[in-house]
Amino acid sequence: MKAYRLRPGAGISNLQVADIQTPVPAPHEVLIKTHAASLNYRDLMFARGDYINLKDEPLVPLGDGAGEVIAVGARVTRFKPGDRVIHSYFSGWIDGAPDPVKTSGSFGVHIDGVLAKSFIAHEQTLVRIPSYLSYAEAATLSCAGTTAWNALFVDGGLQPGSTILLQGTGGVSIIALQLAKAAGLRAIITSSSDEKLERARALGADATINYRKQPEWQEEARRLTDGRGVDLTVEVGGAGTLTRSLAATRMGGTVSVIGGLAGFGGTPIEPVALLRNYIRLSGFMVGSRAMLEDLARFMEASRIRPVIDREFAFEEAQLAYEHLKAGRHFGKVVIRGVR
Repeated sequence: MKAYRLRPGAGISNLQVADIQTPVPAPHEVLIKTHAASLNYRDLMFARGDYINLKDEPLVPLGDGAGEVIAVGARVTRFKPGDRVIHSYFSGWIDGAPDPVKTSGSFGVHIDGVLAKSFIAHEQTLVRIPSYLSYAEAATLSCAGTTAWNALFVDGGLQPGSTILLQGTGGVSIIALQLAKAAGLRAIITSSSDEKLERARALGADATINYRKQPEWQEEARRLTDGRGVDLTVEVGGAGTLTRSLAATRMGGTVSVIGGLAGFGGTPIEPVALLRNYIRLSGFMVGSRAMLEDLARFMEASRIRPVIDREFAFEEAQLAYEHLKAGRHFGKVVIRGVR
């Protein structure tokens, strides 16, 4: 079968199509025909070789896929051929709190991913796609969707009426905006583009901040909350934004650290600021299968349609990577399956 292969650190230019053997499902495994896959920032990190715990061997990349079950192992009971499925981000984190064993295997960076004609997954890691979603829309949920769900409602524990601050208009921020509005939250979002902020308002954003025009955007977030600060900030910038996120968050609030687009080092944090303001600085990576299932049920009820910035053909995978790298996207970047 056709599949892309990439060695960590080899760079986007070395993403190449190869003919590899179609995997055969073990007794509890499922073979899925890939209909769509979506890109995340961590896929760029894998290409650069600066993701965590990487082995020096080529893998099938990408960790977000949606497809149709085409074969099942002899002992599979949860799915049958023809079922439409997505997979959870970590192959071993089904439920409960994370631990090193549950989070040791992530599709596309630690084990073969989904940028192939088909992929293998254990039946316990799979979730049915909400009935109204296309494969392309469903392919956005495993990483970005689950991360947003965890940040707002699991780790964040937010209730209707809470105010959140979202950074940028990438995949996590946009689906977090959609989830927040469906759940009765107030959302403030930042971007350097007035055009993107206008699109965010059309999706329900209550307030927007252009951080090019207002570089001290934490002060504007305070002003928009009558000086109180937001209940939760979804932090994606890392070294470039963390101190401002802390300043934008209310006493007793939470800063959920889910990414580091500007890098992870060199960020000064004064412990006294956390103590004095009772701010909880929370770091996590994506979530469990149970969280993905809860997200799928919520989306089925609310009929949220994930925002897809652009779809690329399977043969255009390098272009899709470059499009994400350029940072001009709004929502998710998707690659269609082999035709």
